[in-house]
Amino acid sequence: MTNNIPDVLTAKDLQSYLHISRAGAYNLLSRADFPTLHIGKRKLVTLRNLQEWMAKNTGESTL
Repeated sequence: MTNNIPDVLTAKDLQSYLHISRAGAYNLLSRADFPTLHIGKRKLVTLRNLQEWMAKNTGESTL
């Protein structure tokens, strides 16, 4: 499932990966408990941190 997904996701990548709206992606990236990486004004998340966060917040094991 992650073959074409980059290692570091932008809001647009996050939107596509999770099938959510642009606003939903930015809302996630703005949450205090979300593993957001700030580079300048950009908000990013690594695929690994996203998967770990999802597993932690859904009660499933890490992928």
